[in-house]
Amino acid sequence: MRILGIELPDHERAEIGLTRIYGIGRKNVFQLLALAKIDADKRIKDLTKEEVARLTKALEKFKIEGDLRKEVNDNIERLKAIRCCRGIRHILNLPVHGQRTRTNARTKRGKRKTVGALTKEMWAKLEAQQRAAMAKKQS
Repeated sequence: MRILGIELPDHERAEIGLTRIYGIGRKNVFQLLALAKIDADKRIKDLTKEEVARLTKALEKFKIEGDLRKEVNDNIERLKAIRCCRGIRHILNLPVHGQRTRTNARTKRGKRKTVGALTKEMWAKLEAQQRAAMAKKQS
């Protein structure tokens, strides 16, 4: 079933299925269902047209989907523009809320990159270059 352009799974209960809408979570889905006067245990496929209309009208009271995404992005851009600590961490693609980054934060920082370690071949090449430079100085 489609509600406000979002495909909701028919087999799920209303309280779970409605959380697919961006901005509606487990906490405020009960407020939404109370406003629309719909039973939380009812399956989405069992909703009548009248209940869907009440649900759509109740969703207008919440900031969801495009409006909410735009507001969040505007807030992040504002933080970046004023160059505050959180904005700088957004720019550097680091965790913003004080998490540890020495060992974790792989989702945000990406795949591990080894720093300062050389292979045996690279060590041998460096040593050969150093020996050649020392030999030039001595002669």
